[in-house]
Amino acid sequence: MVGTLSFALLTTAALLAATGGGPPRRPRARELGIATGILPAGPLDAITDVAGVKVGHVTLVEGEDIRTGVTVVLSHIGNVFQEKVPAAIFVANGFGKMTGISQVDELGTLETPIALTGTLSTWRVADAVAEWVLGLPGNADVHSVNPVVGECNDFFLSDGRRRPVTRDQVFGALAAASVGPVPEGCVGAGTGTRCLGFKGGIGTASRLLPGSLGGWTVGVLAQTNFGGVLTVAGVPVGTELGRHAFKDELESPERGSCMVVIATDAPLDARQLKRVAARVPMGLARVGSFASNGSGDYAIALSTNPSGMVRHEAPGARHVTLLPDEDLSQIFLATVEATEEAVLNSLFAATTTRGFQGHVVEALPVDKVLEILRRHGALQTK
Repeated sequence: MVGTLSFALLTTAALLAATGGGPPRRPRARELGIATGILPAGPLDAITDVAGVKVGHVTLVEGEDIRTGVTVVLSHIGNVFQEKVPAAIFVANGFGKMTGISQVDELGTLETPIALTGTLSTWRVADAVAEWVLGLPGNADVHSVNPVVGECNDFFLSDGRRRPVTRDQVFGALAAASVGPVPEGCVGAGTGTRCLGFKGGIGTASRLLPGSLGGWTVGVLAQTNFGGVLTVAGVPVGTELGRHAFKDELESPERGSCMVVIATDAPLDARQLKRVAARVPMGLARVGSFASNGSGDYAIALSTNPSGMVRHEAPGARHVTLLPDEDLSQIFLATVEATEEAVLNSLFAATTTRGFQGHVVEALPVDKVLEILRRHGALQTK
């Protein structure tokens, strides 16, 4: 029972099993009739609908002052250094700390798991990710590695100056990473985050393109920690709830971040993936973000298609299959829709949290939200 422990270290498997003694899993947005967009979701409605993609969390809850953790996303089940995937990073607002950007921009490949954590734990997590990659079988002769680590500032609920996320938590998340359902809300890197006036966290969603549009899958995972005016299915929910950016001064400076990972099985190169990643802010805007001055908004896009995989030091020319740019529009739409739903899932799944210096962040009041949406005719009937 997380609430009664002075120290808790939870892996993905433990989170999935931890139903006794704690609050039941809160319904996701789609389970409540909030189905945004026009494209269908994948079977799991998660980034793990993209075949081979794995997600792992470790949640770190210690005493009254630590509410943080680490979340990892692996592009495939093999050696991620020896079999690099095409990738790109888009920075919508650069008030953040992310390691590994320059090499991804230069080479267009990803050679490590993507890790997400709290701000001042970024470099410890990067060091642990590098150690993990160097230790993989077959990597004994590797002398350079480029860990990609993003962060959100969870200082309001967690004493980030203690830099609590260490090698043990990173290795635990990597060991727990799986291809199945993804726990959401107050888990992993989302344990201490806030979003749009309420408790944020980790959220995920996916879109499955019909065969006539290529049949590709696009999955998104978001670590949400940003301000704005919460909008759900086009309805100004944050305004009606009386909780939104600049309330009461029009109240407090808006600051935070959002880290978004996009995975697809479509055959895209780094240039095209940069274009995909650039659509993430459109999904964030749909839920009410305006990319405030203090918000670090980053999107990392990768393709798992075998054609684009770069095998380490493989000699000779490569023959790569690429989707024509004319077919990218449906990928863009899928990215926007999945980003929007991933953020909503992070909010709907999160629970009220008390942490550092007695601060409390309330969960989204789901019943009130549903009442507002019904009044606006924005709920789908089952």
